[in-house]
Amino acid sequence: MAIEKTDTLVIGAGQAGVATSEHLSKLDIPHIVLEKDRIAERWRTARWDSLVANGPAWHDRFPGLEFENDPEEFVGKDQVADYFEAYAIKHNAPIRTGVEVLSVERFTNQSGFKVVTSQGEIHAQRVVSATGPFQKPVIPAIVANTDHITQMHSTDYRNPEQLADGAVLVVGAGSSGVQIADELRASGKKVYLSVCAHGRPPRSYRNRDFVWWLGVLGEWEAAAMKPGTEHVTIAVSGANGGKTINFRELANKGMTLVGRTAKFDNGTLYFDNDLVENLNKGDQNYLSVLDAADAYIESNGLDLPEEPSARETFADAQCISNPIRELNIADAGISTIIWATGFALDYSWLKVDALDEQGKPKHQRGVSAEAGFYFVGLPWLSRRGSSFIWGVWHDAKYIADHISIQRHYLSYQDASQR
Repeated sequence: MAIEKTDTLVIGAGQAGVATSEHLSKLDIPHIVLEKDRIAERWRTARWDSLVANGPAWHDRFPGLEFENDPEEFVGKDQVADYFEAYAIKHNAPIRTGVEVLSVERFTNQSGFKVVTSQGEIHAQRVVSATGPFQKPVIPAIVANTDHITQMHSTDYRNPEQLADGAVLVVGAGSSGVQIADELRASGKKVYLSVCAHGRPPRSYRNRDFVWWLGVLGEWEAAAMKPGTEHVTIAVSGANGGKTINFRELANKGMTLVGRTAKFDNGTLYFDNDLVENLNKGDQNYLSVLDAADAYIESNGLDLPEEPSARETFADAQCISNPIRELNIADAGISTIIWATGFALDYSWLKVDALDEQGKPKHQRGVSAEAGFYFVGLPWLSRRGSSFIWGVWHDAKYIADHISIQRHYLSYQDASQR
């Protein structure tokens, strides 16, 4: 059987793979996109039922297609997946679903890569990894497995009815953790939320969504994280029409906040004494965005309504004024722990020199240390906005342009060869 050959092979048909295919097609670069599941599978089956995009429809989209929703609406997860399917059809993307990539390695005696898949071998001159950052759920080895407590990662959570009776501890104060915790609280569950360091931008301010503010303030174009923020999550939500997340408000509504989960011993959870510090830093981040927005409005002479209520504060609930440092699980009635603790990368299939000693990609704006191998879809690939749908689209364009330029050089023949 003849081995299939292509110029460029794209691995993954989520938002990064679909965007990359569009740009490759526009540049007439022959390519194939392989997806082990369905297009945008993560949006359908690795998210909770009520999840919506964290940015409004006018912002969180590709330039070539608008959502059918109200531009200010936060689109549901299944509609987002449908959007990427429609986008792939619109651009006639050569996507093959149900094909898993098992290994990628460079040839030693010829150019290009050998790609072994679940349906055979493919030879490609170039390979683009568009597998995204949500590859391997991370659950810290803190609480031992026991029949008395159900532990799950946020990627396995679907809805409150899924959980057993009893209280819930949610670990993680990023967008996923706080949205899940608030949904459980609203359902009537007793909820403990373990709050780590976080940023807390306003959902909107003075009649503009925070994505607009970060755009005009140049924050989306930041090329690197500010020192000391490498492990800071962002607490923002489009749920229930979009609202600013305020941990002090949640505490006043009955949610019990605790510090970072440190250890578990003999049925008792222990928390770091950092709750107040984490809340204060989150508030400082929030106020800094308001201050920057006010300054921008004044310096540009914009006529946007003032919003003094945005600076109103909530009184500290008991759990803040007197933080809980340890909690017996049985006494608290906790039956479930949900770990909203992020993901690790898994490139076990990659056999080329594109990873560092920790298994993380070595790249510059997605161009890896291994010539001809590329990454698209990773946070901070080129800028802060890389983690958003529109940011992925622009990163994919850069990679496709780079591939086109390299193809041009390699097609060169000097006068004696013509």
